[in-house]
Amino acid sequence: MDLVKVVESENLRNSYSEVEIGDYVKAHLKIKEGNRERIQIFEGYVIARKGSGISETITIRRISYGVGVERILPVHSPKIEKIDIVRKGRVRRAKLYYLRSRQGKAARIAEKL
Repeated sequence: MDLVKVVESENLRNSYSEVEIGDYVKAHLKIKEGNRERIQIFEGYVIARKGSGISETITIRRISYGVGVERILPVHSPKIEKIDIVRKGRVRRAKLYYLRSRQGKAARIAEKL
């Protein structure tokens, strides 16, 4: 069992411990197209954080052309260049799945001052 932890610790890349549920973030992702690599920004609210160690993931949700789009990103993925926090959100839940059924102003998250 110790061997698993040793291998995991070698592959831990990013911690992003400052990213919390309800934060509005910009995730800079590396996208490979053919032989070129570029950075694409996925911007939205962090609605979930799951797991620990190498298998930890965050779920980022945004509305694109009136359709809700969610992206589940492994926190320690080499495809993540960086995550910028645009604003901190004030929430009282660990998971914000209720935002899926809300639209417009009802889907807003108050800013943490």
